[in-house]
Amino acid sequence: MIELRVLTPDDWRCWRELRLAALADAPYAFNSRLADWQGGGDREERWRAPLSIPGSYNLVALLDGEPAGMARGVPGAETGTAHLHSLWVSGRARGHGVADRLMRAVERWAAGSGAGRLYLGVLPGNGHAIALYRRHGFEETAAGAPGRTLPDGRREVTMSKPLASQR
Repeated sequence: MIELRVLTPDDWRCWRELRLAALADAPYAFNSRLADWQGGGDREERWRAPLSIPGSYNLVALLDGEPAGMARGVPGAETGTAHLHSLWVSGRARGHGVADRLMRAVERWAAGSGAGRLYLGVLPGNGHAIALYRRHGFEETAAGAPGRTLPDGRREVTMSKPLASQR
């Protein structure tokens, strides 16, 4: 059974556990490196910060009671937009619909917050993630909205989808 739980800044330990697992499991999928979040980077205030963004929606997915995935929704800088961040599902939970549940929950949150468009960034070559996003109606944005340039010179692929506002 898949259960979703909304996290608060006080749940930073749970977020930390999943984020470190994600960075270890799929380093090709994230802009951050595991080493950046260990040692001196492993500080409570740093883990609380993303969970403390005003208006954000931070989720953990539980599969049969065990943490199995995560995702974040963050209000966009432009009015009427939101962003999907940090989607990850553990290897044991892949193929059980966890990513689909997380994505639908973030989409509902974004639409309920008045966003008319949901954006995400994905690293080039992450074919499984790109296929998932396309299955959920995301498309690459126009050339006028390029993704961030990564330290290795590659460009993050920006994808978006229109939402029917639920306000």
